Amino acid sequence: MKITKDVVEYVAHLSRLEFSPEEVDVYTAQLDRILEYMDKLNMLDTTGIEPTTHAIPLADVMRADEVSNGLTVQESVGNAPERIDSFFKVPPIIEAE
Repeated sequence: MKITKDVVEYVAHLSRLEFSPEEVDVYTAQLDRILEYMDKLNMLDTTGIEPTTHAIPLADVMRADEVSNGLTVQESVGNAPERIDSFFKVPPIIEAE
């Protein structure tokens, strides 16, 4: 067993978590199984395998960032239901009592 109850309780204390004795037992067993699995993975021969950040190659689906002219004031507020000069008119969100 790589993880002890003392370690789980110490980490819980650092994290400001309170565990019942049963929860400490459960988390100790779960963390121990995780570390055992990591040991199995560490035994694999990975020489000649390139490090990757994703399991499959990803393509960027975003368009190129190009500078362009923005909308004119008339284009931006042209379809507004209500406006004041070049601004959108919206209902107030703070109600006075």
